[in-house]
Amino acid sequence: MNLIQILFWFLTGLALFSALMVILSKNPVHSVLWLIVVFFAISGHYILLNAQFLAIVNLIVYAGAIMVLFLFVIMLLNLNKETEPQKNVWMKLAGTIAGGCFLLSVCNVIYNAQVTTLELNKKTVLMGEGNIGLIENLGKKLFTDYVIPFEISSVLFLSAMVGAVVIAKKD
Repeated sequence: MNLIQILFWFLTGLALFSALMVILSKNPVHSVLWLIVVFFAISGHYILLNAQFLAIVNLIVYAGAIMVLFLFVIMLLNLNKETEPQKNVWMKLAGTIAGGCFLLSVCNVIYNAQVTTLELNKKTVLMGEGNIGLIENLGKKLFTDYVIPFEISSVLFLSAMVGAVVIAKKD
């Protein structure tokens, strides 16, 4: 096994362990912190796939902004055991059955999936020698072939921000 494969399996194990800890943690703040670790592991996978832009956007948007928002909401709600409603046995049983059915469905989809191989050199993609996910290529494509849809979406985002300010503004 080379270094890339070792790093891949380490990040995979870290992501799976952290995702389990998100579910199993009793404290909601700890769950959010474990979720941040999951996002860092996923960003590591993106870097291994030579998609630096996706890795940075994942860290900035998800691990940065959204997790800060989650922490703010959790701390604002001030959750504790006294205010949390107690779930009866039937609700826990229904949740377990629904989760098991979902797990069976996912396993069935994975088992019956058709495996298609790309005509790419896998070593080139894994070793980071290719130029598939580089920001330079994304920028060239975005500002040459897709410049009109890009500008239209920027105008839509600007109008949505103005609309949000107008709605939120007090009379």
